[in-house]
Amino acid sequence: MITAHLPSGYLLRQLTPARRQGMLAVILLGAVFPDFDMIWFYLIDDRAFHHHYYWVHIPGFWALLALIALPLLRAFMPRALPYALWFLAAVFLHLILDTVTGPIAWAWPLRTDLYVLVTVPPTRSNWVLSFIFHWTFVAEIAIWGAALLIWWRRGAD
Repeated sequence: MITAHLPSGYLLRQLTPARRQGMLAVILLGAVFPDFDMIWFYLIDDRAFHHHYYWVHIPGFWALLALIALPLLRAFMPRALPYALWFLAAVFLHLILDTVTGPIAWAWPLRTDLYVLVTVPPTRSNWVLSFIFHWTFVAEIAIWGAALLIWWRRGAD
């Protein structure tokens, strides 16, 4: 996924049972948070290796974080627990969507292999163009379309 993480977060927001103040922002942040590693990837690491190797794209990291943080939040900050759960749901949605065309280390820490459903071949001069002209980009357009349709019908949150 290149462009559909934000609208996928908006779609995820529609599943939340209660309209809590700030929930949309939390979910949208979670939906794009793993790609904040692009700042490090381009500005510091000089694209040394694929950004999906960074901790923010490792599902096992988020699972370990959840195992530690969620019980603590439940015990000491129970009002924050729904926000944390939906943030993590958005992060995992991001990782699932990335797995369609981008490799993710789903078996970490047991294995460091990266798993991907569809490999996008480099058919254009720029990798972004290769993705845009690949058939899997239709899924991104569909996510955008669904989010825009719901937003238009319901109005902005």
